[in-house]
Amino acid sequence: MTQDKAQLRAQALAARSRLGNAPALDLNLRAALAVHRGAVLAGYWPMRDEADPRPAMTAHQGPLCLPVVPGKAQPLIFRRWQGEGLVPGPFGTQHPADSAPEIRPQVLIVPLAAFDPQGNRLGYGGGFYDRTLELLRKTGPVTAIGLAYACQRLDRIPAEPFDQPLDLIVTDEGPIVPHP
Repeated sequence: MTQDKAQLRAQALAARSRLGNAPALDLNLRAALAVHRGAVLAGYWPMRDEADPRPAMTAHQGPLCLPVVPGKAQPLIFRRWQGEGLVPGPFGTQHPADSAPEIRPQVLIVPLAAFDPQGNRLGYGGGFYDRTLELLRKTGPVTAIGLAYACQRLDRIPAEPFDQPLDLIVTDEGPIVPHP
C-alpha cells in the first residue's frame, strides 16, 4: 500500500505544479471558514506550490495558530500566531517562536498532496496530521478542512486504519463534502 500511495502522491504533486485558480480557492476557503467565526483556526505556512491559505486565514475573525513539528512520528503542536515573524522548522516548515503560547485549534486547514471524494487525503508521508487529528478528535470536536486545487483530486486513495478523514475539502472549483 505504501508504494501505491507514493505513486499516487507523485501523480498528484505533478498535477498540483500546474496549479489552479488561486483567487477562486481563496474565496471558497473564506466562505467555508465563515461558519467558524470566533473559533480557533489552525492554518499552515505554504511550502513550494501548496495551496495558500494565508489570505483567508488573516481574514478569519478568531484566534489563529500555526503548526509546529516537535519531532519525527509525533503529533503537531500549535502556537498562537498574530502576524509576527516566523522561525524555520524541520522539513522546510515555518512556525511561531517557542515563546508563543500553545493553543488547541477547533478548525484545521490541512495541506495535502491529493484527496478523494470520500474525504481521504495523501499528505507527504510523515503522518503528522493523521496523528494530530486522531489526538484532537479524542479530546473534543474539531473540523478538518483539506485545501487543494481541483486538479489534485484522485478517484480513490487507499485508506489505512490510522488515516484520519477530512470533514470538508475546499478547492478552486468549490467545496466538496466527503461521502464515505
